[in-house]
Amino acid sequence: MGLLGGPKKRKPQAASPPPSKTRLPPAPPGRLVNGYRGVASSAAPRSSAREHGPGPAQAGLPGRNRAAPPTTTPRAKPGINALFRRFRIHRRDFSLLSLAFVLMLALLVVYSIAQSRQPRLTENDVKQIAGQVLASATPPPPVAQRVYASIQPSVVLIDTQGTLNGKAEGGSGTGVVLDQMGNILTSLHVVQGADTINVMFADGTVTSATLASQEPDKDIAVLKVQVSPQLLVPATLGNPGSLQVGDEAVVVGNPFGLMDSTSDGVISGLNRSFKLPNTDKAVGGLIQFDAAVNPGNSGGPLLNRDGEVVGIVTALANPTDQKVFIGIGFAVPIDVAASAAGAPPF
Repeated sequence: MGLLGGPKKRKPQAASPPPSKTRLPPAPPGRLVNGYRGVASSAAPRSSAREHGPGPAQAGLPGRNRAAPPTTTPRAKPGINALFRRFRIHRRDFSLLSLAFVLMLALLVVYSIAQSRQPRLTENDVKQIAGQVLASATPPPPVAQRVYASIQPSVVLIDTQGTLNGKAEGGSGTGVVLDQMGNILTSLHVVQGADTINVMFADGTVTSATLASQEPDKDIAVLKVQVSPQLLVPATLGNPGSLQVGDEAVVVGNPFGLMDSTSDGVISGLNRSFKLPNTDKAVGGLIQFDAAVNPGNSGGPLLNRDGEVVGIVTALANPTDQKVFIGIGFAVPIDVAASAAGAPPF
């Protein structure tokens, strides 16, 4: 304040010079960054508007001193080094893989050495091994053995006593149990003219029998026993119509009194005609076979491979007067023979 108490006038201050506009140095030429050419934004330090003042105004934009938008650098794709770093195997895992590989290689070497020391099989070795295997295998029982086991309880021995021209004579033959009533099927010429007939069963039971029925044209007879054994096993009857030439054939009987003798062969022919004992003319429809039969087999069963009775042995062919087997036997089909006992035909 002055002496007069009036306000003191301030001296006008000189105006400060406007801030100088600093121009940025030109950007260096573009260079490759991660495989792309662009502007290296990190080459020059960034300057703010406070240090250098507002930038030049851009046309068409509101505001006078708006700064230019920053330049964006495109994202670079990962290089090969980054891929290797991503799938990098730790040192411990690599050691375990190496150890496993070494062990596997060692096992392969040991296996190769062991295989090379084993002798190779020759043709003779193979044949010897095959022979041992075949020899150790249990073969099935023969057909005749199986058939005999199935029919033996049903086969009987027939003994006869009679007189011929004033002289006592005896004979023997074979029969087969037909049913549970104790009927025995046999050949008529075995018991024809006999005064007494005795039957012995497989269990040793002996009983007398009588002639129940007969079929002279077929040389078939049916006997009725007086006492049946405790265990009576009828035979299983088969179908003679299913036979074919060449089929297996088995005969069980008592030739010359030899009980339960078994022989086997094949069916040699069908529908044969032959003059049977005590018949006036030839009988047709017979079964021809080559299983051995002799006197005493008459009346016994002819069986197929399944143990079924398909015929009753009735005669053998011999061009001489001797009653011995020369390879040709005949049997009456079981359907014809069983009809004499009242059994229905097949």
